[in-house]
This record gives sequence, C-alpha cells and structure tokens, in this order.
Amino acid sequence: MQVISAIFFFIVAIGVLVTVHEFGHFWVARRFGVKVLRFSVGFGKPIWRGCRKNDETEYVIAAIPLGGYVQMLDEREGPVDEHELDRAFNRKSLFARISVVAAGPIFNFLFAIFAYWVIFLVGIDGLRPIVGDVEPQTIAAAGGFQSGDYIVSIDGENTPTWNSVMLQLLDNSMTQKNVAVEVRNNVDAEQTRQLDFSGMKGVLQRDELLGAIGFQPFRPLIEPVIGQLVSGAAAANAGIEKYDRIVTVDGQAVESWQRWVEIVRASPDKDLDVLIEREGVSKKLVIRPHRVVLESGDIGRIGASVHMPENILDELNVTVSYGPLQALLEATNKTWKMTGMTISMLVRMVTGEISASNISGPISIAQYAGYSAGIGITAFISYLAIISISLGILNLLPIPVLDGGHLMYYLVEMIKGSPVSEQTQALGQRIGIAFLLGLMVLAFYNDLTRIFSQ
Repeated sequence: MQVISAIFFFIVAIGVLVTVHEFGHFWVARRFGVKVLRFSVGFGKPIWRGCRKNDETEYVIAAIPLGGYVQMLDEREGPVDEHELDRAFNRKSLFARISVVAAGPIFNFLFAIFAYWVIFLVGIDGLRPIVGDVEPQTIAAAGGFQSGDYIVSIDGENTPTWNSVMLQLLDNSMTQKNVAVEVRNNVDAEQTRQLDFSGMKGVLQRDELLGAIGFQPFRPLIEPVIGQLVSGAAAANAGIEKYDRIVTVDGQAVESWQRWVEIVRASPDKDLDVLIEREGVSKKLVIRPHRVVLESGDIGRIGASVHMPENILDELNVTVSYGPLQALLEATNKTWKMTGMTISMLVRMVTGEISASNISGPISIAQYAGYSAGIGITAFISYLAIISISLGILNLLPIPVLDGGHLMYYLVEMIKGSPVSEQTQALGQRIGIAFLLGLMVLAFYNDLTRIFSQ
C-alpha cells in the first residue's frame, strides 16, 4: 500500500506541476497571438484528447506522466499557411519569444507562492524551538547556548517553529558566516547567542546539521516503548512488537526513548541483547541494527518508532497563521529563500563542496510524495511547493532542450543580432540530452543507494 500510495501521489504531484508549467507557456503564448496546436500533459500515446468549442487547441492527457509540452505553430516544424504566418512562434519578436519560454518556470515559482500562501493562511503546526542538551566543545557551546533557550529569530528572521529554525540554520550554514541568534532564556530574558559557521561545510540532513552545531530540540522524557514497526526491518525480524517496553540493553538500564535511539544509532551491524517487557512479562531478544551509510558516519537503524502518549507534546505544539496580506508576504519570502537555497546547493554541488549524492531521483521524489500525503494535506502542499521551485530552477538551467537553453540562444541572438544557426542548436540539443541522461542515471543511482543502505 505504501508503494501504491507513493506512485499515486507522485503522479498527482507531477501532473499538477507539469500542468502549471505548461499552462505558463500556453497562457503567455496566447497573449502574444501565437497559435497553440496542442497542450499535452504527459508524453507518448494519448489516453484522452479533446477540444473546446471555438478553440483551435487540442488538449491531451498522455500515457507517460513525466512531463508535458505545448506545441505551437512554427515554420521550423512544418509548413505554415501564408495567412497564419503572423501567428507562428518563430515570427514573433525576440521579447515575445523570451516571454513565452520564461513563462513556464515563472509559473512554477508563482505556484509555490500560492501554495505557501494557502499554508500560511490555514496555519502551520509545529514544535516550539526550545533547545535541549548542548554538547560541549561545539559551535553551539562556543556561542553561549544553554538548555532551555527559546530561539526567537536567526539573522533577523523570526523562527516560530523548529522547521523555520532548520531552514534558517541550513541557509546560514552554507553561507559560512557568523550569525546572531535571538533567544529567551529560562527566566524569559532576551539574549543574543552566536553561531559561527565559518569553516563548516553545508550539511543537508536535519540530524547531521544539529549534531554538527551541537544542540538538539528539547524533548520531554519519553519512555522507551515501541510504536509502529517497519515490516522486514531489524526490530520486526527480531520479534519486537508494538507496545513492547525496552528495559535493558546489554545489561544496562534504558530509561528513555532518547537513550534507546542513541544506543541503536551507535550499533550498526552489532548484536544487542535486549530485555523487553510485554504485558507484564519479561523477554530477552537479540536485535542487530542495519547499517545506514551517512556522510557524517555510519549509524544503526531498526525500523521502529516511539509510542507517544497522548497530550505529551501539547505544551510544545504551536500553530502559526497569518491574515491574507501577511500570508502573501510570508509566502513570497519563503519562496525566495527556498529558491536561493536550492541554487546555492546546486552551485556547491558543482564546486564539490556538497556531495552529488544529495541529488534525488524519481524514486525518492515518489517516496516523499507518499510520505507527505500521509502526514496531511498541508504537508503535501508544502511538498508541491518545494518540487515546483526545483522544477522552475531546473528548467532555467542553460542546458539545450530545457527552457534555460532556449533563453541562452535568445541571449546570443540579442547580442549578435541574428538567430543561432540550426546546426548549432541541433548540436546543443544532443549535448543537452546526453547531460540530462547522465543526470538521470546519477539520480537513479542515488535513489537505489539510499534504498539498499537502509
């Protein structure tokens, strides 16, 4: 069911975002008087097609839902009747052609703003950003952080939830600068802490980033009781069941879920002698955590979540919402920051500062789609916004066959005063296809590596 859910919501997500992207091309082309022959969502054999009354465009839903296209009247693709030459795309001004091509990515960014606007209008649930344990001899300790600090803002940006804190920390860790963090301490006094990211490489994983900084979110004491289990993972294979309580590991008492997680993460491919309590009866089991390879080092994982007592997080929960205008401002700012962060990550991948293993392919994207949809509609809309931003940026890269490649040709045309030759464009198209195929292979490789390392 998880696989079916992931595939379904992946198709929904791609369908929505491709439609938005292609509608941008379609809508602007119509505004400039270009005749649109076909608007297709998907590639390959059409499974549905139709035309609206008094509309010359054929609308198509095709069998392969991994893209789409808008086919416009163009002399380079076939003969055009003389009376329709003024409606051919290639006959339009340079400004008109640039506008039509750029409209697809721009609509992806506008969709992201709309999605975030809906989220901020409805409200975002999150956890209050209260600092838990601070590790000695870390960036956080050097900056004066203390357990119980309530993070109010980072670098002047308000941080009402841990998710907003993580976004700011990730952004600033890549800029590698000294950042001011406003906090309220245990007696509600406003103070400024410092985080010096100079010399720290960008880290993309939440646990790795917080570990590198030296603090974790505050968590109430949670008893080591098993919740959900992943079928086929180490815990289920060892005979662990839901609601089992972890009593000891290798003879050492386990008093909290946090301590249990620390032990598991520190024990990849190591047998653990575990004493559990099940319905008042003690039982001994041997669990061997699977090894998971991360850039910061290998960790153990058993495929089990904690059983959370009801209302334990009520005091830490917070809902952030805004009025329509403020929500629009916040949504625009969020889209801008996510765009800048994504571009920064791409640049750092090219320069080698961030591993190319962070590139995700269709498998990972589908998994995230199913996971976010399982959390709720707000999480799925947020997922759509992030993917829409990524799609917009990807299409603006100066790679032939992408929108950015066409814009690059138009820039050359603007400079030299004449279009790029068809031979040059054909060569560029072959190079672009080869590059995208290589990128796709790398993305699939990363996806499969993540799957088999779990």
